[in-house]
Amino acid sequence: MNYYSFDLLDRTLDEVQIFTGFEDSNLEIIEKHFKTKLLIRSHEIKIEENENTESIVLVIQKCFELIDTQRKLHSQDVSYLCTLAKENKLKDFHVDQLRPIGKTRSGKLIYPKTLGQAILCDALRKNDIVFSTGVAGTGKTYLAVAYAVQCLRQEKKQRIILTRPAVEAGESLGFLPGDMKEKVDPYLRPLYDALYDMLGQETVEKYLEKQVIEIAPLAFMRGRTLNDAIVILDEAQNTTKAQMKMFLTRMGKNTQLVVNGDVTQIDLIRKEDSGLMQATKILKGIHGIAITNLHANDVIRHPLVQKIIERYSEIENS
Repeated sequence: MNYYSFDLLDRTLDEVQIFTGFEDSNLEIIEKHFKTKLLIRSHEIKIEENENTESIVLVIQKCFELIDTQRKLHSQDVSYLCTLAKENKLKDFHVDQLRPIGKTRSGKLIYPKTLGQAILCDALRKNDIVFSTGVAGTGKTYLAVAYAVQCLRQEKKQRIILTRPAVEAGESLGFLPGDMKEKVDPYLRPLYDALYDMLGQETVEKYLEKQVIEIAPLAFMRGRTLNDAIVILDEAQNTTKAQMKMFLTRMGKNTQLVVNGDVTQIDLIRKEDSGLMQATKILKGIHGIAITNLHANDVIRHPLVQKIIERYSEIENS
């Protein structure tokens, strides 16, 4: 059996250990994806040669590039790089695209984890209106909130406004108990969770009281002009066409709109009535508007989530 040697002479022991993973778990991921064998010998990686050797070498190179920039390497990162290589997309993946989009309250930098997320983050930095569609677990809400908080910290924007349509699976807010905040809060839990991660609960509560952060159902946007703000519309697949037009035309001076949604989870009676689906079709090609799409490969939750999404997609498509 022939082996290809990948040189590790310029790598420290710590870097090699990060690459191999706990009990060689990262090596096992590469071996499973490409049906090969990897061995660490002295200052080199021995790769059992097959038709995938070139792809394996590229995956290893990208892994070490990630280690160079982030000083860590998760098993999901390795699996994602392998998937890109098998789809002949890894050459389009550049680690410098994975610039941090924000940081948590403890100061930990938040990086996009996938090529799709990197494209979304780049769109957020360069456009006044960003549409982000994608299945559950692709990080579109989390990254949007991280970016919004960073804009607030850098005083690029004075407010963060979080909104979403009030109807979920046919249930109106009017039938729920409590005041408006109590009615809306359960629907906006992912946004709250992200805010707490970036700012901490105490700071979030203070900002809510001072209206630096505002959370409201989409209907409350009607008639307003939103200035000096970053406005995130979540679950936008459940907006009607009229609601989407109303929301997009609320945009005032120094305001950025971020529209997130999953078109596979439309709760409207007729899916073709979705304002998100219409907007992403008719607004293509307008300068200053970016339309990004995240896919199953961009899922960053438990690895099984990606497999679940793919299996459901197979059934729905058939």
